[in-house]
Amino acid sequence: MSKCKLTNPIVRAAMEALGNGDRAAWYALFEPHAEVFDASSPWNLEEFTNHAVGYERLLSIAHVKNDGLDVVGEIYSELWGCSRTYFYFRISPAGRIARLEVGQAI
Repeated sequence: MSKCKLTNPIVRAAMEALGNGDRAAWYALFEPHAEVFDASSPWNLEEFTNHAVGYERLLSIAHVKNDGLDVVGEIYSELWGCSRTYFYFRISPAGRIARLEVGQAI
């Protein structure tokens, strides 16, 4: 994965925590009541974390937009294999992730 393309330090840390299976680092980046959507369906943070962290990782980055908050790339999931996926992060004024949207990119 080309980390240099991940220009937002919070997004970079989140993608590293996801790929490294580091749940403590992952949780530390989020607001306590962060909104999480996977394929437009709402999930709570713990549910999503148990489903994804340690089981998915970013393999490559197709593009990064919106000041580094929107990432599209190829991920590998132990359950689903490889797929082109988007990650849209929204950061709170406190500098933590307030909202994360994940889904299959076209």
